[in-house]
Amino acid sequence: MSQQTPPPDRSPRAIAFLSNLGRPLVDRIWRLGSASRFLLSILYYSAKTFTRFHLLMREVYFSGTLSLVIILVSGMFVGMVLALQGYETLQRFGSSEALGALVALSLTRELGPVLAALLFAARGGTSITGEIALMKATEQLTAMDMMAVNPIARIVAPRFWGGVLTMPFLAALFSAMGVFGGWLVGVVLIGLDDGAYWSQMQASVDFRYDIVNGFIKSCFFGVAVSLIAVFEGYDSRPTAEGISHAITRTVVTSSLCILALDFVLTSFMFRGT
Repeated sequence: MSQQTPPPDRSPRAIAFLSNLGRPLVDRIWRLGSASRFLLSILYYSAKTFTRFHLLMREVYFSGTLSLVIILVSGMFVGMVLALQGYETLQRFGSSEALGALVALSLTRELGPVLAALLFAARGGTSITGEIALMKATEQLTAMDMMAVNPIARIVAPRFWGGVLTMPFLAALFSAMGVFGGWLVGVVLIGLDDGAYWSQMQASVDFRYDIVNGFIKSCFFGVAVSLIAVFEGYDSRPTAEGISHAITRTVVTSSLCILALDFVLTSFMFRGT
């Protein structure tokens, strides 16, 4: 009789090592699939959201209006810093008159949508996550289910669409305040010609490739941040520690997603320019 080969070594340590090695990847894939199904559920119940206009407007106020202070102040200071740094660089090449174009292009193409989305994730996204997670921890969502009220239609969908609708306007206001901050530094503080600042800006900024593309970016960022915020809140553990971890995951995941989306969208939008 031929000698049989011994079975492979399947010691508990080897199995535990392989399990621990693959568990994080499996968990990430599972959460990605759960988030995709969650988005489909939100879209399915979105019709009810737009019929309850008062709920949507309340979330627009909560996500947008209450974020205006940090958006406007941050945008103005970003524009002022851009003007200071840009003037020093442009002066070396004798192109200080192009300061308005530099500030406007930097803000409308890149800094306006990205920084506004990061600020929105830090302020509005964390508030949405904390609110939904707290409602889950106090069993308010469970109580809605028992009263035949769908929590996704009543709680999640209005907050999702409130963030999606306000994000483009917040990005536009951020860019506008940044241009104003650049004007304050370039014209009022440094002493550049007012007409040259605005004329160079108008001649350089293209509506299609700069303003519209920046608007499209902000729309994608709004969908990503709002989805992450509501999903992390709805999927959180009903404990104080679970709420804290959900808020942390919202900030970290939203920031990484914004930067990754920015690279992908920029590679497609400005590839042929």
